[in-house]
Amino acid sequence: MSEETSDGVTPRRDLDFAQARLAYSIIESLLEHTHVVSDLIALMAQVLDEDTTKALTNTPQWKAYLDSRRAMEKTRDNVERFAEVMKRLDGDAT
Repeated sequence: MSEETSDGVTPRRDLDFAQARLAYSIIESLLEHTHVVSDLIALMAQVLDEDTTKALTNTPQWKAYLDSRRAMEKTRDNVERFAEVMKRLDGDAT
């Protein structure tokens, strides 16, 4: 018996290798960009004086940045699991 969504459509469970490879590539690029931006923010923070640093870290933007960093750390496990699936699919395709 297949499961249906609320709109009556049965979701596909097959993973298309080309689409999965594209998704992995996109995720990998976004993660690399996030890493580069984090390094840049750290470097910029090192050159700020103490008063400017305090003012910056008391802004809503800084809070949002920290919240986003925490969310990315939690996402890391999911990305690693996805990478493992991709490795298995790549091995099956060869």
